[in-house]
Formats: sequence, C-alpha cells, structure tokens
Amino acid sequence: SFDRLKLEDLLKRRFFWDQSFAIYGGVTGLYDFGPMGCALKANLLSEWRKHFVLEEGMLEVDCSSLTPEPVLKASGHVDRFADWMVKDLKTGECFRADHLIKNSAEKVMADAKAPADTKAALQDVLAQLEGFDDKDMHRVITQFGFKSPITGNDLTEPIAFNLMFPTQIGPTGDFKAFLRPETAQGIFVNFKRLLEFNQGKLPFAAAQIGLGFRNEISPRQGLIRVREFTMCEIEHFVDPADKSFPKFVKVADTELTLFSACNQMDGQPAQRWKIGDAVKQGVVNNETLGYYMARCQQFCLKVGVDPARLRFRQHLSNEMAHYAQDCWDAEILTSYGWIECVGNADRACYDLQQHYKATNVKLVAEKTLTEPRLVNVVEAVPAMGVIGKEHRKDAKRIQAALSQLTKEEVEVLEKEIEKGVYNLKVDADTFELKKGMVSVKRAEKRLHVEEITPSVIEPSYGIGRIMYSVLEHAFRAREGDEARNFLVLPPLVAPIKCSILPISNNEQFVPIIEQVKDRLREHDLSVRVDDSAGSIGKRYARTDEIGIPFGVTVDFESEKTSTVTVRHAESMEQIRIKIDELGSIVHSMVVGRLTWAQAREKYPHFETKAE
Repeated sequence: SFDRLKLEDLLKRRFFWDQSFAIYGGVTGLYDFGPMGCALKANLLSEWRKHFVLEEGMLEVDCSSLTPEPVLKASGHVDRFADWMVKDLKTGECFRADHLIKNSAEKVMADAKAPADTKAALQDVLAQLEGFDDKDMHRVITQFGFKSPITGNDLTEPIAFNLMFPTQIGPTGDFKAFLRPETAQGIFVNFKRLLEFNQGKLPFAAAQIGLGFRNEISPRQGLIRVREFTMCEIEHFVDPADKSFPKFVKVADTELTLFSACNQMDGQPAQRWKIGDAVKQGVVNNETLGYYMARCQQFCLKVGVDPARLRFRQHLSNEMAHYAQDCWDAEILTSYGWIECVGNADRACYDLQQHYKATNVKLVAEKTLTEPRLVNVVEAVPAMGVIGKEHRKDAKRIQAALSQLTKEEVEVLEKEIEKGVYNLKVDADTFELKKGMVSVKRAEKRLHVEEITPSVIEPSYGIGRIMYSVLEHAFRAREGDEARNFLVLPPLVAPIKCSILPISNNEQFVPIIEQVKDRLREHDLSVRVDDSAGSIGKRYARTDEIGIPFGVTVDFESEKTSTVTVRHAESMEQIRIKIDELGSIVHSMVVGRLTWAQAREKYPHFETKAE
C-alpha cells in the first residue's frame, strides 16, 4: 500500500522541493524547487514543448504576468473568478467550501457506524459537488451538520472569495492590475498579431508556458493546491462552423477512459471509448477537442502517469461556463483522490468577443466565400463635432459604442431619435443622443469574404500537479526490503539520467571516470558521480532513491578492458559494455529507441553480489 508520508519525507530530504521561506516559518501554498525538482520540472516542460509546440507547429509567446484591471474585467475574472469559502464562526479560520464538504463526506462514509441511507446520500453529493453553487453547499453543510474540521465549531454560509492577487503599476497607485490567474489572456489580446504572423489563415494554435497566481483559500495539499504555479496553455483558433481536424484520423482509434456528464448524473462508472467513436456519437463535442484529449493522454503516459489512474471527466452543465461548448478535465488518481491536472475546453468565441467589446479592436479572421454575397448594411454614423460639444471627453467612448451596435439596435436608435432622445448605454454610464448627433446610413455591399470570430479550443496544463502525480506513481519499495524506497521515473524526464560509481576511491579510476563523463555528456546526458564512502550497494540505493534510471560502475576490469557495467535501477540487472559505446547506448535508452530488455539481449550480463 502507498505511504504518502514516506514519499514526502524522500522528496523533502533529497530536496526535490520545500516550503518557501522555511527558515521564517514557511508560507502555505508557496514552494521552492531544489536541484532534483528543478531538473524534473525542466524535463517535463521540455517534453511538453516538443510534444505540442514543435510537433504541432504552434506559435509560442511569452507574455507579461502583470495584467491591467480592464483586461481581466473584460474576461470576467474581476467579477467571477472566485471560490466559495466558509469561516469558523468563532476563530474566523477559512475553508474552501467544496473541499470541506468532500473531506467531511468521505470521513462519514468511512465510518462503519454511519447509516447506509446517509452514505448513499453523500455518495450522490460527491458525484454532483463540482456543479454546486453557494445555496447547494449551504444546504449540504446544514443537512449533514458539517462543522469546522479543526475546532468542531459552526460555519458561516458560503461567501465568494476572488482568487486574484491585486497590485498597482507605477508609483501613484492609480493604475490597478493583478498578477495573472492564467496565461490565456496574453494570447487572446495578441490574437491580431498572431493571425498576421500566420498569414491570416485559420486554424492555428498559440502556446504559452508561464506562471499563474491564485490566492487559494486554504492550500493544504502540497503541490496539488498552490498560490504560484507553472501553466502550459494552448489556444487553438478555429472556424466556429468547422471544428474538424485533419490529423484526427491518426488518433481516432486511441482508447480513453471517459467519465461523461450522463454517467456522473446516473451514478455510473467511467467507460472506455475510442475517441473517434466518442466524437462520432456526440459524447465529445468535436474533432479538435477530441484530438487534444488524445494527445493529452499520450503526453501524460510518456512522462510517467499510470494509464490505469488517468481518466477524462466531463463538466456537468451547471459547472461549465455559460459560453463553453464542452469541457473535459484530465484527472489523475493520487492518494488525495482524483485530481484535475489538465482542462480541455471548447471556449467558443467568448474571449475574443469580450476583448473586442472592451477595446473596439476587431479580433476576427476573414473567411473567403465560395460565392459573393449581397448584404444590406445599416450603421449609425456619429456627428463627432456635435457629440464632442455635448459630451466632450466621452465622445470617443460613444463613437466606439455606436460602431458596435447590431442592425436591430441601429433601427431602434433611429426610431427613438425621431421621437426625441435615444439613451445609449456604455458600461455603467448612459448618454442622451438627440437629433443631429447621429444619422443612419443604409447601403448594399457585395461581400467576397466574411469576418468571423474564431472559436477557441483550450488545453490548459498544471505542471506541478502532473509532476506530483508522476512522483506518486513512480514511488516503490524493494521487494523483501520495505524500508528501501526508490523512484522509477521514465528516463525521458528523470532529473539525472546516469550515475557514475567507482567501485572504490582508488586514484587509478579518476581518468576512467572523466572518460565516462565525456562520453555521456557528448550526448547531453546529465550525470552524477558518487565516490563517497560506503559500500557500492548503499550508493546504488542512494541513486535509486532520487530516480536515476541508469548507473555506470567503474571497476578493476574497466582498467584492463576499457569497459564498464551499466545497471538498470528498476530491475537491478547489469550489463557490461565498452566505454566508447556508452553514450550512444544510454542515450538510446533515455529517448526510447532501445529498451533495457533489448540491451540485455545484446550485451553480456554482469552478476554482482553487492546488492
């Protein structure tokens, strides 16, 4: 059985990461990565970039983490980016409401004395918890008598808590801003530039790797819930009328575990689906979304996620954003339960439309029509001189608002002005427009192209969560020696690819060690030399513990024959190979061109009693 405390001890002791500012008492939700954590994270990001940016030909950007308030006001984050929070009525300690319900419900369900009907009711609650609003959560907390998990005191009703970190730009304090809660908005506001770079063609995908910041209410689960984290996000812009994907045929037979909204509502388990069938039958909305879900699974398995502990859960209708077409979270099973690690969402045209409304900058693409089309154009033409005299500094805002009116709204304006006054709403303000300030122009246009606002398919990856899940899935204990724990990480992402261990501290091994290092570094392989005191067996155990997949042992035979042994950490088997071949062989095993089983068949087996 998995022992989380042993894994956490290993990760802290070998400095994969530790709580930030630990010597000052630490800050919850903030972590510093040590050498091993840094290398593992860098390898995960490198593989993500290869898997998506390079293989899919994406356009990569790197945008500012500081985001002006109007940008996040337009995107909806200022008003709606919140979690429901409850407080201990006596101590004031805060808890995230849905997490409190989940943990309290699981505690009751684990109690053998709890009534069967209560357990069944709580099972239904957990199945639908993701879609609960504040009223639903308050009803459950009241119905089952849930209290503060720390003091047992009563709790307040759920209240909304905005998760963004506010700040100011400049010395006056007037320019309000936030640390970005996601990287996506930087891509949306640069859509025009990206479209130009792509020669005006749809579809195309833009990607960004960077930090996100969320002021979590009660981060208590290590890297699973943090306040500063690395995100990898893709925004795939596509014609809303055509969400097919040319490469979908390559992944159509990929099997995924899908936990659909219907299965969740009916209390049914997740099911295995070929993604091609899921799209064809409408379980997954479209080919582009389905393609990214299949590619998501490929990436997760490549970096070490156990396939038996990976599923895609569809958002229920009441938890999905009002504008979203479909959304599937890649969830990974850990000792904390099923954890959302990747969101795959069809966000429709919402973001680009919101930024257009806020800036009056059209964020559209042109689509060539198969045949020219005649259209009747009705537009409001402002008399800027007259409006300027009346409304002065607001004239530009009025002009921008008039340009965004639909045909129907312009016709209403025309009728109202004929009667006397038209009240134009611009954000929270209302402006009176009278006769002579606006005229209505009608014309017939022959269109050869039409403007479309692209839909966006967004895969969003939480690298810290994936990293923690991979480490949990890689944690092992040696058979027959439960105290000897080690990590079996895929060589592709392992922080260090190869250790070098001389059989003793003999000076004659020094030039051989240098030769071995040179051969490995010629192939860009990270190495760690352990020539410390202690038996070779203990040194093997130390390198196994931090997930080094291969170990090179320099022994007395190395001097005579220019050979070394290569040890496979997971199986503890060894082979003997020539030093000149070492770099290419280890590199082939790291990138997956050669398996350990194939190497064992090809090279002489070496027996040792050291372990």
